[in-house]
Amino acid sequence: TELDAHLENLLSKAECTKQWTEKIMKQTEVLLQPNPNARIEEFFYEKLDRKAPSRMNNPELLGQYMIDAGNEFGPGTAYGNALIKCGETQKQIGTADRELIQTSAINFLTPLRNFIEGDYKTITKERKLLQNKRLDLDAAKTRLKKAKVAEARAAIWAEEVTKSEQEVRITQSEFDRQAEITRLLLEGISSTHAHHLRCLNDFVEAQMTYYAQCYKYMLDLQKQLGSFPSTFLSNNNQSSSAPVQSVSTPSVLASASASLPSVSNSVVTSGISELKSSSGSRKARVLYDYDAANSSELSLLADEVITVYSIPGMDSDWLMGERGNQKGKVPITYLELLN
Repeated sequence: TELDAHLENLLSKAECTKQWTEKIMKQTEVLLQPNPNARIEEFFYEKLDRKAPSRMNNPELLGQYMIDAGNEFGPGTAYGNALIKCGETQKQIGTADRELIQTSAINFLTPLRNFIEGDYKTITKERKLLQNKRLDLDAAKTRLKKAKVAEARAAIWAEEVTKSEQEVRITQSEFDRQAEITRLLLEGISSTHAHHLRCLNDFVEAQMTYYAQCYKYMLDLQKQLGSFPSTFLSNNNQSSSAPVQSVSTPSVLASASASLPSVSNSVVTSGISELKSSSGSRKARVLYDYDAANSSELSLLADEVITVYSIPGMDSDWLMGERGNQKGKVPITYLELLN
């Protein structure tokens, strides 16, 4: 017995939807959690209906290592302070990563999994019933055909033919009813596509939020690290006669960030170079607290504005700073020159 073309197309569409939904779902899981062991662990906890133990993700772990290293090297050093700032940003990215995974799991992965484990299982069950009804109908038709051949040879009574004809009518009715049930379920695939489209939009929005957060965190970090001139990023007090290649700002999301302020190390470096080559002074904003190591240095408080200038023969990593009647050496890496 042949299925009508419309039903065949619906069956093909359902099978295609199931296969691609599984592939997209599995690859999304890999994207959100690249560690296969962690995915297996989460799967077993989910099946056991238990909450997986909370542990640091990769950005959070890297951030913690950076913070610990920065504290060990000393928050007052340029490298230690930069490590702490980077570590704090990595932890922020880790938190955003957790939010992306949670939002994507609820709004995207769960609906896809519900289709595979729910709707499609129901379709498969009804499809098997349809196949059984189809076989029953084929068997009844075969018996009727044999009965008619035997009747023509006067081998059986006419009642046998009538009985076979009645069996065919019954099995045909059951087959038609099951075909209609299966067709109605399969036509729901179009609604499934519409639902999954909304879920896909939610997933894209979650990704957009995540990447926007990461970009903001990194932009803020770059602004802080951008105030560290690449020429003077050294924790020792030795001057270097060899030129150091400046660090260029990557053009990340250039079109999206066209209106955002950018930080260029070359601008900061050139400003300090001009100050050192001249006999003038400039105002500078203090970026971080700094405790003077000896009487020749000046202690600093974050966000205060001081006057800075250079004196001949002074170490390249330092400037002279003045605050009222107080003066002393201050590290360049803790300052942001003002226009």
